[in-house]
Amino acid sequence: MKVHILDDWFDTLRHLPSFTKLALHEVTVWTDHVTDTELLAQRLQTAEALVLFRERTAITAPLLAKLPNLRLISQRSVYPHVDVAACSAHDVLLCSNLHNDGHSVAAAELTWTLVLSCARQIIAQNISLKAGHWQMGVGQTVAGRVLGLYGYGRIARAVAAYARAFGMQVVWWASDEGRARALADGESVAESRAVFFSSADFISLHVRLKPTTRGIITQDDLLGMKPTASF
Repeated sequence: MKVHILDDWFDTLRHLPSFTKLALHEVTVWTDHVTDTELLAQRLQTAEALVLFRERTAITAPLLAKLPNLRLISQRSVYPHVDVAACSAHDVLLCSNLHNDGHSVAAAELTWTLVLSCARQIIAQNISLKAGHWQMGVGQTVAGRVLGLYGYGRIARAVAAYARAFGMQVVWWASDEGRARALADGESVAESRAVFFSSADFISLHVRLKPTTRGIITQDDLLGMKPTASF
């Protein structure tokens, strides 16, 4: 089978143990990103299977119409970028492993690294040290401070565990459904959106970007934060 892997920007997949499962197939890995439908169609003209990296490339009806050999699309997680009806119309099978009970450790660890970096001024301190000015300040501790998590999902819950291990208080805000789930789990939910933004020392946003969530954080929200807080 002719398999095309899209948007593997850092050429990571071929180094995974699971890549050996494709040994009997003809595999092409694309490490750049293309949005033009015509160019994509030219690249994928012989493709029988596509492997997608999350939501990086939109699989639209016009594109599918130009890929007569395509029979399978494989990816992980949700698929708002894939025209499912068009896949059905062109007899293309969409396979997606949605979520298991685990969380994305990589995303959670990166989030927590950014929180610590803000608190301890790691980037600024590093630049200062390299310039020979090592006495520029000491940053701040996170213990005893408030971490506000916006969005009650798997990654945010993993970040909350890290924060509590460092002695932080965690407060939540989310959609009506998310807040209800947080309360049911015994979590601390802010009494209002305004209180959430005004009470937190650090705020981390964990909401999937889509048309209904774009711009979900407003200027008024940010102006309501403490002058010393980090977002």
